[in-house]
Amino acid sequence: MKKSLGLGLVLVMMLISACGNSGGKEAANSPDAKDTITVWTYPVHGTYEDELKGLVADFQKEHPNITVKTEVLSWAEGPKKFDVALNAGSPPDLYFHSVDGTYVNTGLALDLDPFMTDEIKNDYLPGTLALAQIGGKQYGLPLYQFQWGWGGNKRILEEAGIDWAAIQQNGWTWSEFEAAAAKLTKKLPDGSTQYPLVTDGTSLDFIEMLSRNNNMPDVLDESGAFQWNDDRILGTLSFIKGLLDKGYLPKETSAIAPAKRSDMFYAGQAAIISKAIPYYDVMIQNRNKEIDAGTVKGEKIDFVLLPVPHKDDAPAKTTMGAEGYIAFKQKNDKGEQHAKNTFLVLDYLSGAKAGNSSNELVLPFVRKSQAEQYAGKALGTEETIKASEIMAKNMAMPVTLKLDTAIAAKMKQFKEQVVTPNMQALYSGEKTPEAVAEDFKSKGSQMLGK
Repeated sequence: MKKSLGLGLVLVMMLISACGNSGGKEAANSPDAKDTITVWTYPVHGTYEDELKGLVADFQKEHPNITVKTEVLSWAEGPKKFDVALNAGSPPDLYFHSVDGTYVNTGLALDLDPFMTDEIKNDYLPGTLALAQIGGKQYGLPLYQFQWGWGGNKRILEEAGIDWAAIQQNGWTWSEFEAAAAKLTKKLPDGSTQYPLVTDGTSLDFIEMLSRNNNMPDVLDESGAFQWNDDRILGTLSFIKGLLDKGYLPKETSAIAPAKRSDMFYAGQAAIISKAIPYYDVMIQNRNKEIDAGTVKGEKIDFVLLPVPHKDDAPAKTTMGAEGYIAFKQKNDKGEQHAKNTFLVLDYLSGAKAGNSSNELVLPFVRKSQAEQYAGKALGTEETIKASEIMAKNMAMPVTLKLDTAIAAKMKQFKEQVVTPNMQALYSGEKTPEAVAEDFKSKGSQMLGK
């Protein structure tokens, strides 16, 4: 009798548990169920963290069942932290970055097409949604269109007789830049050198911008054909080596970090800084105010946005694309409703109010509602805005948006393992342009199969 009673109790408990589990799954798939969405982002602009807090607070008022947890990463360490999380199968639901084929190749990037309504699609300005697509599928929503250029100190340029307004309007060639560089090189009263140009030795933006201005869209072109294996890349490397040899770039470039590069520009030790984004206009305006207030010491600077010079026989190209939030699922998938909630947050963080980021960064809006929200509130100078618009006419689309995701992953690996150390060796004088170009060619053949 006791044995029979015990068995009955076990069966009852199993039934209750089964019902409870079923109810749990149904509850989790309910639009009103409690849910948490994680967001990893960066200090997109000076006040972005406060802006993000406001956007999240407004979203949670409209969706009290959804908790949004945000984490602001550092530009230096954030990418590594994200890669570790992604490789472990537990990325955040939303991550601030440009859409990348290597992310899609993991199988964890969330296909957003099922959630894209006509209302959302029609709000995006022509061509901007494509900047967050791989193979025609939507994996993210852009927040703004990024744009890389060079930036100049107006006082130094004008003292050397450089017609910066003509350069903004018409662009300039490598030969024209070198002619200007000769005028911009001089000794300062304290004995230090005023360099025409400063870049950092740790990132690849310098070689990428210059190679695009020598008829190479990237390491690969849109078809996956290897580009950095002929006289074009050798010519680009030789141009950089020439800038070092002539003293137009600091000899210690290989050891210059991004922060040091900015310090040299602020101190008037460099006439031009690479890379510079239009946001430098706003940053330097704010710095000038701090100098006036006595909270920062230094010379006030009038910023000039400049296009990257192009090889004399090649067309001008501006490195552009889009940055925003990419949506991810986890290895232990949290279900359809969680994906819908993730998209709700994504759309809100990329909506009309979020257009402040484009406004702060002096970058083109991506949505009609953003342009309307911030009409007449531009923070950049008229000079910078016009220069940016001219540069945008020569936009070079990111090739990673067209590449097979597996090939895009190989290209990223090639840059990390081959290009980065070779560029540092070129800057330091350990390798000649010919040796670097040969290494690109041989390693590219091995790694990219081209």
